[in-house]
Amino acid sequence: MHEMSIAMAVVGQVEEAAEAAGASAVTSVRLQVGELAGVVPDALAFCFELACAGTLLEGAALETETVPARAHCRSCRHDWAAGMPPRLACPRCDRAGEVELVSGRELQITEARWEDGPAGGCTAPTPRPYAPTREPIVEER
Repeated sequence: MHEMSIAMAVVGQVEEAAEAAGASAVTSVRLQVGELAGVVPDALAFCFELACAGTLLEGAALETETVPARAHCRSCRHDWAAGMPPRLACPRCDRAGEVELVSGRELQITEARWEDGPAGGCTAPTPRPYAPTREPIVEER
């Protein structure tokens, strides 16, 4: 199941950023997951919980935002919801060779929140957003 490798990559990237910021714990992670990314949300949530064990992310909430699949026809300039499975022929002009997917394959960290200070020494959590510095997570083939 590739959801485990995705979860481990997310945990690794967020933990690296949190440690660099001096965080004591990560409280939540938000991901954008495209409709066509081939990720099963329940499996990802299960794997995320396992991957977080023993890290700064232990107990962190995983929030996923589904990005719908959208397509664009370069020939007639029509945009449409591609759906799942994706419709890759333009519903207006019926051309397939001029169609591009414009969304729906996303898989990236959009935000992480953590508490500042040494572990156990922070009484009031100060959430800090995570600004991604790496490329989006590449889905496995």
